[in-house]
Amino acid sequence: VQLQASGGGLVQAGGSLRLSCVASGRTLATMGWFRQAPGKGRKSVSSIMWSEDSTYYADSVKGRFTISRDYANDTVYLQMNSLKPEDTAVYYCTARAGATTAPWSTASYNYWGQGTLVTVSS
Repeated sequence: VQLQASGGGLVQAGGSLRLSCVASGRTLATMGWFRQAPGKGRKSVSSIMWSEDSTYYADSVKGRFTISRDYANDTVYLQMNSLKPEDTAVYYCTARAGATTAPWSTASYNYWGQGTLVTVSS
């Protein structure tokens, strides 16, 4: 399985970005995003299992970020609005073949993309 993430960049606080991640190799039930700020550990941002009915969001992004999937193109998106400087991080696309009861845990995922940098200036 390969995950190819894109869409990062530099944006001012209050702005928006949309990240994309294309999966290839097999069907994946769960896809999501983690992020890692400089000097900090990797933390869950959001995940989606099969459909928009089964989504997870970290408290820090609820109401600002929206995750979605395009099953026809094996792509997951993360729409990020009202960005804050504390959202600055490398964002990693991740996936697993089946469902999970712990979408917030790095240990739940088998596959990781290369990361895309999001920088939010104040």
